[in-house]
Amino acid sequence: MSGISVLVVDDEPAIHRFMAPALAANGYEAMRADTGTQALSLAVNRRPDIIVLDLGLPDMDGKEVLRRLREWSDVPVVVLSARDREIEKIEALDLGADDFVNKPFGIGELMARLRAALRHRMQEKGETPVLRLGGIEIDIPRHRVVRDGAEIKLTPKEFELIAFLARHAGKVLTHRQILRDVWGPAHEHDTQYLRVYVGQLRTKLEADPANPALIVTEPGIGYRAGD
Repeated sequence: MSGISVLVVDDEPAIHRFMAPALAANGYEAMRADTGTQALSLAVNRRPDIIVLDLGLPDMDGKEVLRRLREWSDVPVVVLSARDREIEKIEALDLGADDFVNKPFGIGELMARLRAALRHRMQEKGETPVLRLGGIEIDIPRHRVVRDGAEIKLTPKEFELIAFLARHAGKVLTHRQILRDVWGPAHEHDTQYLRVYVGQLRTKLEADPANPALIVTEPGIGYRAGD
């Protein structure tokens, strides 16, 4: 992890006192911002590899920081906040956050989320032709899904959906994000339609559809493809 910089944006000094040594112990370089304005300035001038962003900042809402950041940067962002309303998570994820961790949090969980967000962003940029999700392989150019050497027949839309989820494996995706990207903007609110397709994929792909591991439900928010 040497050389990977993490910008921690939080107005609580205790968070920085806790996070700096924890990040250093895991091989990261910690950078600090106490306000949204500082965060945006550091993002431009220091170009961190990943950002941990609190939503409750003194000068602007963290979601506004995220909105401005996404106008020009695709840096991974893990939102860290005491706000526990589902709507807050959905808004942050729709604005481009890669993940959401609630306060109070365990450092082990946060480090795992940071590693996942960094790994998935590198995979996205590489755009590998064959994606792997659990025990299945998704061959993008050939539009084939294979498990244990056997091809699993999917409809074109089922393939498009599992490919989209696999490209963002480990990242929480809202219903709106999935519907917009797979079906188009006119279907952003057709959540029941999405549930039907997810159910079909689970039946075809999951070892135990009643206890899914490949496509995990984030209640009230959306789905996360297993890593």
